[in-house]
Amino acid sequence: MTDQPAASSGTCSPSSPDLWSSVDALWTWLDGNRAHDGGEALLLRILKLSEEVGEVAQAVIGVTGQNPRKGVTHTWEDVQGELCDVVITALVALRTLTPDTREVFTRHLERVTARSLGPSAPARRK
Repeated sequence: MTDQPAASSGTCSPSSPDLWSSVDALWTWLDGNRAHDGGEALLLRILKLSEEVGEVAQAVIGVTGQNPRKGVTHTWEDVQGELCDVVITALVALRTLTPDTREVFTRHLERVTARSLGPSAPARRK
């Protein structure tokens, strides 16, 4: 096993229609099976992000063997999967806030990209 993260194959990008239809389908499923309504449901959906981020931390600790009682318990592929769970959970939470999830995310990504990369930022594909 290597100490470096494995390269991701990245079969789904944020602009992929499959991503957005999957986010909508997951949101619909979760909304139809929620135990709480209103503001409480929204807060719990957003709070779920903290749980997922904790699982990323647990996987990183596990892949590096930082817990001497447990040793190495995870792989870098586990870390990748947990990071994907964070992204999915965040997008579903964003979908809970707005049905315009794709547009809100795309606009924000464009702003962050322009702010970070300046004039050399890649142009948006249409």
